[in-house]
Amino acid sequence: MNPSVALPLESAREPGARSGGIKLLLSALRAQRRGALFGVLAGVSWTLVKLSIPILVRRGIDLGIRSGDGHALVLIVAEILALGLLGACLAGLRRYFGISVAARVEADLRARLFVHVLRLDLAFHARTPAGELVSRSASDLQQIQQPFVNIPLTVSNAVMLTGATLLLVRVDPTLATIALSPALSIFFVARQFNAQLGPRAQRLQQAIGALASQLQESLAGIRAIKGLGLEPVERARVNEQGERTYAASLKLNETRAAFLPMMEFLLAAGMVGVLWVGGQRVAAGSLTVGELVQFNYYLLMLIGPLRIAGTTLAQFQRAFVSATLIDSLLALNATIAHRETAAEPVPASTPAASAGGAAIRFERVEFGYIGARPLLGSLDLHIAPGETVALVGATGSGKTTLASLIARFHDVTRGRVTFDGVDVRDLPLQALRASVGMVFEDALLFSGSIRDNIAFAVPDAGDEAVERAARAAGAHDFIVELQGGYAASVGERGLRLSGGQRQRIALARALLTNPRVLVLDAATSAVDAGKEDEIREALARVMRGRTTILVAHRAATLRLADRVLVLEAGRIVASGPHETLIEQSKAYRTILAAHS
Repeated sequence: MNPSVALPLESAREPGARSGGIKLLLSALRAQRRGALFGVLAGVSWTLVKLSIPILVRRGIDLGIRSGDGHALVLIVAEILALGLLGACLAGLRRYFGISVAARVEADLRARLFVHVLRLDLAFHARTPAGELVSRSASDLQQIQQPFVNIPLTVSNAVMLTGATLLLVRVDPTLATIALSPALSIFFVARQFNAQLGPRAQRLQQAIGALASQLQESLAGIRAIKGLGLEPVERARVNEQGERTYAASLKLNETRAAFLPMMEFLLAAGMVGVLWVGGQRVAAGSLTVGELVQFNYYLLMLIGPLRIAGTTLAQFQRAFVSATLIDSLLALNATIAHRETAAEPVPASTPAASAGGAAIRFERVEFGYIGARPLLGSLDLHIAPGETVALVGATGSGKTTLASLIARFHDVTRGRVTFDGVDVRDLPLQALRASVGMVFEDALLFSGSIRDNIAFAVPDAGDEAVERAARAAGAHDFIVELQGGYAASVGERGLRLSGGQRQRIALARALLTNPRVLVLDAATSAVDAGKEDEIREALARVMRGRTTILVAHRAATLRLADRVLVLEAGRIVASGPHETLIEQSKAYRTILAAHS
C-alpha cells in the first residue's frame, strides 16, 4: 500500500487529531443549528405524542371495554387516531429537517475540502494519491452525513427512553425494576462494543481509501494496461485490495453482529419477567389489565431505541473517524503561499501589459525535491522582456523544474526568482500565475466541449476571442472539421482527440489568457510532422512581444529561440543561438542527435 495513504490515518489516532474531528462535527452542526433545532423540536414533539398514546390505550381498556362505556371508547379511539395523524406529520418533518441539515453539511464540507485541496501545493499532490482525496470527499463525507440525518431521531429516542422509563416507574416501580434491570447490562455491553468499533471503523475507512486510489490509478492508466496486456495483473491487484476492504468490513460487522443478539436476549428476558410478575398482579387485583397493557406498551417503546442504539453508535463512531481524517487534511498548510506583505500585483494580462513581456531572473538559485538530491545548483540566469529562451538537456537535468519555478509551483531552496525585479514569493499567487501561461507535454483537457476547454481560464470570452486563440495555436482547421465544431465534446481527459490535437487545444487555452510569460514544456512533442511547421509558424506569431521559455529538442523548434541553454545536472553548461551551439557545443549536438 502506498505509504501516503496511511499518513492521515495514522495522525488520526493522535489525541489532537481526535479533538479536531469533534470540533469539525460541532462546527458543522453550529452552521446548521436552525435546521437541526427544527428537526429536534419535531422529533421531541413526535415523542411526546407517542408517549401519550399508551395512556389513552389504558383508558380505552379500563373505562371503555371493561366498563362497557361505548361512548367513552369512541372518543378515546378518535383521540388515538388524531394523535396518530399528528405523529405521522411530525415524523415527516423530523425526517425532512434531518435530511436537509445532513445534505447541507455534506455540500459545505465538500466545497471547503475541495477549495483547500486546490490551495495545497504540487508537492502534496505528488505524494497523495488522487483516489485517497476522492475517498475523503465521497465516502468519508457520506459517513459524516448519516448521523446528521439521525440527529432529530437520536434526540427523540433519548427523550423516549427517559419519558418511557419515568412512566414505567409511575405505573409500577417493582415491575419497572424488573423491566429495566437488563438495561444496565446493555450499557456495559455497549461500552465494550464501542471500544472495538472505533479502531475497526478506522481500518475500514483506510481500506476504502486505498481501494479508491487503486481504482482511480487503474482507470487513469487504462491505455497502458491494455497496451501491455496487463488486465489480469491489474485485476489481481484490485481484487487483492478489495479483499482487504472486505475483511475490514467483515471485522466491523462481526462486532455489530455480536452486540445486537445479546441486546435482543437481554430485552426479551426483561419482557418475560414483566409478563410473569405483571400477570400475577393482575390476577391478584393489584394491577388492572389496562395498566399492564400500558406498561408493556411503554416497554415496547424502549425496545426500539435500544435496538437501534448499536447502529446509531456505529454511525457516530464512523462519522467521528471520517471527520478526524478530513480535519487532518484540512489542517495541512500550503507551503506555497504569498506573504502577508505582498508586493504590488503583477499587471493584468492585457495586450498592453504583454507587449514587452516580463524580465525573469534566477539569482544563485538552488532547488531540490524533498528526499532527493539537489536538482538545481547555484544557477544564475537573466531572461530579458520579450526574449525567447529554449532549454535542452537530458532527462533529469532540471528543464521542467526551472520553468515551473517561474510560476512558483515550488519554492527555491536558496536564492530567488524575480518577475520584473520582484521576488515571486512576494507576489500574489493568482496574479503571478495569471501572467504565466503554461503548456505541458501531457496536455490534459477537461470533460466538456472544445470551446469550454479553450475558454477554461476566461469563461466569459467571446466566440471571436476563442476562435482567434484557436487559429493562433493552429487548431481552428481541425476543430471545424469535427462534428459539432467548437461545441464538440472532447471526452474524459480529452481522449476523443489525438495527442497533437489535445496539445493545440491546450496551447489555445494558454494563449487566450494573453500571458506576459509563455512556458511551452515540450508542447509540440505529440504533434505530427505534417502539422509541426504550421504550429511553429503559429508559435512564432504568439511569442512576439512575450517572454517565452521553450523546453524542446527538435532543431526546427529550437531555431525559434533567441538563445538556447544546455543544462546538465542542474547547471547551464552552454548558452547561445542554435547555429552557434551547433558549431561550438558537443553536448548540444549530442542531445539533438539523440532526439532526431
